[in-house]
Amino acid sequence: MMPEIYEIEDDLYLVDLPQKLRGFRKFISSWVLKDGQSALIVDVGPASTIRLLKDALDELGVERVEYVLLTHIHLDHAGGIGNFVRLYPDVKIVVSERGEKHLIDPTKLWEASKKILGSLALIYGEIKPVPQENIHKGDVVFSERKVKILKSPGHAPHHQSYVIGDYLFSGDASGVFLQLDRGIYLRPATPPRFIKEVYEDSLDKMIKVGKKKLCFAHFGMYGNSRKLIKMHKEQINIWVDAVREVMHEYPAGEVFWVLNIAKEKLIKKDKLFANYLRLDEDIQERENHAIMNSLVGIYNYLKTRESS
Repeated sequence: MMPEIYEIEDDLYLVDLPQKLRGFRKFISSWVLKDGQSALIVDVGPASTIRLLKDALDELGVERVEYVLLTHIHLDHAGGIGNFVRLYPDVKIVVSERGEKHLIDPTKLWEASKKILGSLALIYGEIKPVPQENIHKGDVVFSERKVKILKSPGHAPHHQSYVIGDYLFSGDASGVFLQLDRGIYLRPATPPRFIKEVYEDSLDKMIKVGKKKLCFAHFGMYGNSRKLIKMHKEQINIWVDAVREVMHEYPAGEVFWVLNIAKEKLIKKDKLFANYLRLDEDIQERENHAIMNSLVGIYNYLKTRESS
């Protein structure tokens, strides 16, 4: 398989990392910021596609990877990091303090991932340990550009985003995105354990950065980060209100039945999410599981609020 490489800007490339699953294309990705034969990478993807990422770097003429910036340690973003270090032993890895120990000894992370993801974890591949000396602490400067780290734990407690010049790499903190022929598709990435106030605080931090080019982990770029993140903040409230409404309508309803009703309501109420209907059939199938996972996060959040 040849890597799919998108030249986004003169120095910035997006590498698609498709998995051996129906619909898992234009979903998992790595961002490559180049300076001559050197590169900085944001997220490496799972172990299953590290060889594909290496092929892409070879095609781009990258001989040295100075930094890997990990937005968080979920398998689809960081699962291949141990394999990657074996290919680029001098690379410096930037990860949150909460994620660091799980890269050095990924035993608990791997076991938890298998429980949560099931067979998908096996398709992504087992995460291998990273030598402690490869973990970088302190300032990050690449190609005379300083990297600003934003703690953005809305999607996961160990999530952080990165600002490099005109680019804001938001990982999963600003949702899941796809550029369509006409319009965009955007949905929240609010899996359990979702806390609305924490998610919104992460969005507010990114809004305060100012207008940047917003680089999503899933999948692509949008030219005005402030505009889209504000829209996403409104979207979160639409989703929370819709789930709350259906929970009150059907207080005794089975969870997934209730959430399927919420999904149908959201297709009508949320114009960004409504473009789900225009996705290719295989990508719709891929999204169905992730949408329900996001809705479960919101459902659990509301249940917790009601019981407290």
